[in-house]
Amino acid sequence: MILAIFLLASTNKVVNTAATTNTVSFSGEGRVVAKPDIAKVNLSIVTDALTSKVAQDENSKKSKALTDYLKKQNIDDKDIKTTGYNIYPQYRYPQYGGQPTITGYQVNQSMEVKIRNLDKVSNILDGVVSAGANQVNQLSFEIDDPEALKAEARAKAIADAKNKANELKGQVGISLGKIINFSENTGGYPVPMYYDSKAVGMGGGGGGGPSVPTGENEIVVSITITYQIK
Repeated sequence: MILAIFLLASTNKVVNTAATTNTVSFSGEGRVVAKPDIAKVNLSIVTDALTSKVAQDENSKKSKALTDYLKKQNIDDKDIKTTGYNIYPQYRYPQYGGQPTITGYQVNQSMEVKIRNLDKVSNILDGVVSAGANQVNQLSFEIDDPEALKAEARAKAIADAKNKANELKGQVGISLGKIINFSENTGGYPVPMYYDSKAVGMGGGGGGGPSVPTGENEIVVSITITYQIK
C-alpha cells in the first residue's frame, strides 16, 4: 500500500511537471497614436525674506495672485494644485571656518496646473511669470483619460500575439491548449519639455509667449501570452 501511494504521488508529480513545462509563449505589441487634449505645467513661486513668517506671508500673496490669474483664464480649481511647499533657512558661512549663521528664509511653493484649452497654453506660460511664478519648470502634453486608448492598444497586442500563435501551429504542427499566463507592459508616454523662463523670453510683456507645438502621443502596450501545449 505504501508503495502504491508513493507511485501515485510520483506519477502525479510527473504529470504536473509536464503540464507546466510543455508551454510556449508569444509576444504581441499594439500601438495607438492620438493628439493630446490637455497640457500640464509645473511651476514654482520662490520668496526670500529675513524671517520665516514674512517669507510665508509674501509667498501667500504671490500664490493668491497667481491663482486669481489662472481662474481668469477659465482654469477650474480642481486643475490647480500645490505639489510641494518647503521652507529653507539661508546661511552665511564664515570665510575661515566657524559656525554658519542664518541670514533669512526661503519659501518654495511648487504647483501643477492643468490647461484644457490648448490654444491658450502659450499665453498662459507667458502670463504666469507676470502673475508671480518665478520658475516654469516643466510642460507636457497628455491625454486626460488614456484608458480607452490603452484598451485599444491592448486589443491590437493580443491580436498580434494570437496571429503569431496560429502561424506557429501551422508551421510546426502543434496543438495549443489553455492560456496559463498573461503579462502586460504599457509605455510610450510623452517626454516632458523643460523651460527656462528667461531663455524663452517669458514674462516680458507683449512677447506673445513661447511656441509650443503639441504633436501627438503614442501609447504602446506589449503583452506576452503563454499557452499549454497539448
